[in-house]
Amino acid sequence: MAAIGTRIDEIGTLVRDGSAFYLRRDLGGRYRLELHRTPVDEVEKRVRLIGTLVDTDLVHADGIASA
Repeated sequence: MAAIGTRIDEIGTLVRDGSAFYLRRDLGGRYRLELHRTPVDEVEKRVRLIGTLVDTDLVHADGIASA
């Protein structure tokens, strides 16, 4: 498990659950995402997430882009 404050750069599938967004990681598991914008065009698609781990499963996303 990564330590809080760790930079995250991972690829996975962007999933929406109600009003929350998650990255279903290619490496297994998932991250809950804290986003600046709502990435509706990327939902259920493979994306690259860059951000910072701010809790055990929460990532403050700096950016999400198609992978």
